[in-house]
Amino acid sequence: MQNSAVIRPFRQEDLGAVMEIWLAANLQAHDFVPAAYWRAHYAEAAEGIAGAEVYVCEEDGRLLGFAGLTGDYLAGIFVRPGEQSRGVGKRLLDRAKLGRERLTLSVYGKNSRAAAFYAREGFVPESSGTEENGEIELHLCWQKGGLQAENAG
Repeated sequence: MQNSAVIRPFRQEDLGAVMEIWLAANLQAHDFVPAAYWRAHYAEAAEGIAGAEVYVCEEDGRLLGFAGLTGDYLAGIFVRPGEQSRGVGKRLLDRAKLGRERLTLSVYGKNSRAAAFYAREGFVPESSGTEENGEIELHLCWQKGGLQAENAG
């Protein structure tokens, strides 16, 4: 990712590219979930994006990734395959944290790459549960200043 990449609010005309990234990133990161699951949830995800706070990372007119939030819940960060590990996800997460004291999210336990990313970024486990597809989901939380700051004083 070059310095020319910008983080900006989602626009309706971004929906096609955002959904392309959503599907490709889910298929890549969650190869332990049948592809039919993601395809079956495509329309639901597109509808959710319309009602969410979404930021995109754009470089030279091409979307590299996006982050979606509902309140203080980070529904996900999705980065186009081939653009991962180049700082796109970190920049989107930093934007999501702006102006917030706390963020929560869920990540599949088998998605060790994402779990490690969120741990590096200060997220800590709160609980876990089983998703409708039978996969274990970890529920993580980030607090501004870290959890230690909350307990100090």
